[in-house]
Amino acid sequence: MLDWLESNTFMNVPAYQWLTTLVVIVGSYLILRSVWKLALRKLTEISSRSTTHVDDAVLEVLRSTQKITFAFFSLLIGLHFLDLPQKWESRLDHLSFFVIGLQIAIWLSKCITVWAQMQLLQKEGAPPNPVITSMLSWIFKIGVWSILLLTILSNVGVNITAFVASLGVGGVAVALAVQSILSDLFASLAIGLDKPFVIGDFVVFGEVAGSIERIGLKTTHIRSISGEQIVCSNTELLKNTIHNYKRMSERRVVFKFGVIYDTDPALLAKIPGIVQDAIAQSENTRFDRAHFQGFGTSSLDFEVVYFINSSDFNLYMDVQQAINLYMMTEFRKLGVWLALPATSLYVPKMEEISKALRHAPSNNLTH
Repeated sequence: MLDWLESNTFMNVPAYQWLTTLVVIVGSYLILRSVWKLALRKLTEISSRSTTHVDDAVLEVLRSTQKITFAFFSLLIGLHFLDLPQKWESRLDHLSFFVIGLQIAIWLSKCITVWAQMQLLQKEGAPPNPVITSMLSWIFKIGVWSILLLTILSNVGVNITAFVASLGVGGVAVALAVQSILSDLFASLAIGLDKPFVIGDFVVFGEVAGSIERIGLKTTHIRSISGEQIVCSNTELLKNTIHNYKRMSERRVVFKFGVIYDTDPALLAKIPGIVQDAIAQSENTRFDRAHFQGFGTSSLDFEVVYFINSSDFNLYMDVQQAINLYMMTEFRKLGVWLALPATSLYVPKMEEISKALRHAPSNNLTH
């Protein structure tokens, strides 16, 4: 058997070297897999007892190790036991560099993904910033894979200086072609930095009113009050004046009403006090003023201003309803009637018309 292994060759390499290589490849694969599984088991045990997220992140990164990486690495280890020509050894070195670099890039990319997921978690009541996190994650991953590509090209002898210069010229052309997309990307960056709104805020701009559902790199998704989803370009969104009602600490309410002209002045003087009592009955309100504003076309007009210490629209409507009912009840007790839009038409009697004609100058009479 030994004589046959020494006497037979394949690709000018003795058979015993191929057998040794096969044993080394299988042994290396089993050892690498065993060490990897042992490390995962130990880290899992440590993670179950720990309260920090660092060990969880390391565990996630190790789990991203590709099984084919172990196979390729074991194959490369075994091939080094063969007496290969010089050009093949050089190619094996390049291939080894590629496999190791690829796995490191996968680990780094997974690290960035885990970091992004941790950043999007709610921390001490502070809202997460998905826009900046997504953009940074996207930029970091592009940087990692770009560095890997340039490093591999440099390792195989490519002049990366000229390559990078050509990429710069091509990048300018691509930037001009995708100008609108880049505009939305920079708009999303502005949203992430300035934070005019975050997910969950109720905003109004133009004819759109709804809650922010998602802030993407190119578009923002808004759930309107009527139920449908509105997808708006980030650039177009920032061109509008945005009303963010979620950040309103209190709501200023102004409303007006009128009473009939036949109302006694003494009763008019009591109306502001009744309105103040109506507003004070709620715990969420702060009275500002109530005044007899002026004489309207068909009513004596009052203007009322008060504040609600909440941005909740439903609460505002409940409070306003309670105020209106209280005012109507008290007005009815006093005999004060709210005015309706009306016009009084005065028709003179015939005697008054004849009297006016008799006393009118003769030159004003018409025939």
